[in-house]
Amino acid sequence: MKRYLPRISDQLLRKKLSATGAVLVEGAKWCGKTTTCEQAAKSTLYMANPESRQQNLALADMQPSALLEGPTPRLIDEWQTAPKLWDAVRFAVDKRDAFNQFILTGSSVPPADDAIIHTGTGRISRLRMRPMSLYESGDSNGEVSLGSLFEGTDLPVSQAAKNDIEHLAFLVCRGGWPKAIGQDDEVALQQARNYIDAVAESDISRVDGTSRDPRLARRLLRSYARMESSQATVSKIAADLRGNDEAPTNKTVQSYLTALQRIFVIEDLPAWNPNLRSKTAIRTTDTRHFVDPSIGAAALGVGPKGLIADLETFGLLFESLCIRDLRIYAEALDGEVFHFRDKQDLECDAVIHLRDGRYGLIEVKLGGDMLVEEGAKSLIRLSEKIDTKKMRNEPSFLMVLTGTGNLSYQRKDGVMVVPVTTLRE
Repeated sequence: MKRYLPRISDQLLRKKLSATGAVLVEGAKWCGKTTTCEQAAKSTLYMANPESRQQNLALADMQPSALLEGPTPRLIDEWQTAPKLWDAVRFAVDKRDAFNQFILTGSSVPPADDAIIHTGTGRISRLRMRPMSLYESGDSNGEVSLGSLFEGTDLPVSQAAKNDIEHLAFLVCRGGWPKAIGQDDEVALQQARNYIDAVAESDISRVDGTSRDPRLARRLLRSYARMESSQATVSKIAADLRGNDEAPTNKTVQSYLTALQRIFVIEDLPAWNPNLRSKTAIRTTDTRHFVDPSIGAAALGVGPKGLIADLETFGLLFESLCIRDLRIYAEALDGEVFHFRDKQDLECDAVIHLRDGRYGLIEVKLGGDMLVEEGAKSLIRLSEKIDTKKMRNEPSFLMVLTGTGNLSYQRKDGVMVVPVTTLRE
């Protein structure tokens, strides 16, 4: 039996269970939700088990409370196959008046359904899981803690874990799928390709019962991968698809994108809106991202060698890898990740903003002294624009997050240079 690799979500799930009656754990298929939740659960109901699926669905329709009986916390896996369970859980939490009762997992957001009457506010909290970060998969030594940097701790000078360009390209193409970790290279790389097949052939249609063309789904995923880490509009994505007679409308493209969001394949990065000293307009378009960089690589049909031969694409997918990891680490710190871009095209790839108001500014660079210098200057320019009186504080840190650097260190201008293979929450 494969050893369970601890997840950052383990502690987050325990924390949420200690303060709420039920926790909904959402995220992409194959990202490890069920396995992680099994570590905390005392009993489990597998709604998708073919041996009991029809019986479970019948009970969910006639007497859903019967499915909730068992030692707590009780895990209800893939609850969205029977939406009536949502209100049954909410009612049971009210009736029992106790925390730590249920864990629900779901790999898609169910369509609007008359069976769901109550939002669950105050009874059911939410936790988003993603594929594994480099620290969780053992590919980062974790010597640089984001949490410590927010506390003002000096940046440790640490040697990066293996991060030559060939290995970095492999990590991008392998992704953070738990089934890929520890496998032979070819087996590991196949996981993202299999994921693309499942999304295009089945999942994108099953999410809401709308028949969608697998060929168009694949073309859309490929176009989206070309727009990775950009602020491309729906119309631009649609235009990229219009290379033949089967040109989809903007409305069709939006329908497919909405379906991909609901099954957690894409997770765009919202814009940050700080108080600036100048009246520069801030661009509010989301940055396009897959939930894992391997999806983009698989959609484009490229492997590690192909990425090395196309450094521009490599850089965009590497940025996606960094955003995935930063989101995982930020959530553990009770924070969120945003991007920034103003009308003068001053950019910041990632802003980690904590609930207490502290924030850090991060530029992502694949590697090279010139790119690090460029990223550091951009961070300083942005930090000088921020109105610290209205924001109440200066940024906790300025960081250039790199791929191929060997050491973490702090520059004379205060900007930190950190290889992603040294980072953790």
